[in-house]
Amino acid sequence: MKTLEDQLANYAAYHRDNRNIATHFVGIPMIVVAVATLLSRPVLEVAGLPASAAVGVSLLTALYYLRLDLRLGLLMTALLTAAAAFGAWAAAQSTAVWLALGVGGFVVGWVFQFVGHFWEGRKPAFVDDLIGLIIGPLFVTVELLFLLGLYGELQRRIEARVGPVRRGGATASA
Repeated sequence: MKTLEDQLANYAAYHRDNRNIATHFVGIPMIVVAVATLLSRPVLEVAGLPASAAVGVSLLTALYYLRLDLRLGLLMTALLTAAAAFGAWAAAQSTAVWLALGVGGFVVGWVFQFVGHFWEGRKPAFVDDLIGLIIGPLFVTVELLFLLGLYGELQRRIEARVGPVRRGGATASA
């Protein structure tokens, strides 16, 4: 299994334009919440607790993040729990509301993604490696932590491998 740094550096290589990263701050959370919403129906009862595909996918994804890094895994588990909770709420609404939130959020989220990759001039990471679909939410979370001045050493190691983030599409200096 690749390390946290390996996964983030591989994903970061497809995301060096700051405009692309900015669109990901909007698009990826929308997609995660939309998928959680769509996977929240039907709800089954397991051991007296409500369960859905959203809960199962969130649990498996959280376990993967925890295996990569305990602290980030715990943060991602909390975020996935919030997405699953919203999805459960949305699934309890009318079918029209559930579908509008799920399908609408999914489509709009991907529009943001593809606009960002247009600016980047590079295809999305998942096209070459499907694990990018799981690393994307972790990437935007880590990028936010970097902006807050946290995980500086990890940021330096990733940038040493793939270069710095470019501002406004300008090319990176060597």
